[in-house]
Amino acid sequence: MIDLYTWATPNGRKISIALEELGIPYTVHPVNIFEGQQNEPEFAAISPNRKIPAIVDRETGIQLMESGAILLYLADKTGRLMSCKKRQYWEIVEWLMWQMAGLGPMLGQVHHFIRFNKGKSVYAEERYLQEARRLYGVLDRRLAERPYIVGDEYSIADISAWPWVSRFEFQTIDLAEFPHVLDWYVRIAQRPAVQAGYSIPVQESVPMPA
Repeated sequence: MIDLYTWATPNGRKISIALEELGIPYTVHPVNIFEGQQNEPEFAAISPNRKIPAIVDRETGIQLMESGAILLYLADKTGRLMSCKKRQYWEIVEWLMWQMAGLGPMLGQVHHFIRFNKGKSVYAEERYLQEARRLYGVLDRRLAERPYIVGDEYSIADISAWPWVSRFEFQTIDLAEFPHVLDWYVRIAQRPAVQAGYSIPVQESVPMPA
């Protein structure tokens, strides 16, 4: 059994989607970041960085923060959503790191300046939206030759990136401009585990492009 501490953000949804895909039993502990619950001592003891998501594995006693580390842990625990072939294994890690270091942080800045603070800084809006579009282009070119980010198999690389792309409306991105990303996005959005995991801990429908 996994204790999942999460909220309805792209990083949080990565883990609930992975848990649904893997069929691992878990208990949800909502951490309302808008009310500052991430700063409560009980949560900080599990996640010293005071960010969601975090997990505690009751079977092993292992507790982890950081969504990328948690995805790697869950894949290792189950032997799924990760290749056992050395080359593909490292490709998955490579693209997981791409999401963690680039796609997530840059799209997060777009959300901050375009969605929630529009008009505060034209420079920041242009800078981060331009970088977001560049990253969408990187992903689109990658998916032009394969159905998933690393070859023919769905993996934690896809699970890490997909929830960020699911906020395309926040980013003022028209997915039709990135047809390979659009196909990939819709294919993953139709997975029952993705639809279930997206609604943790707040009931919401998966956004679908028009």
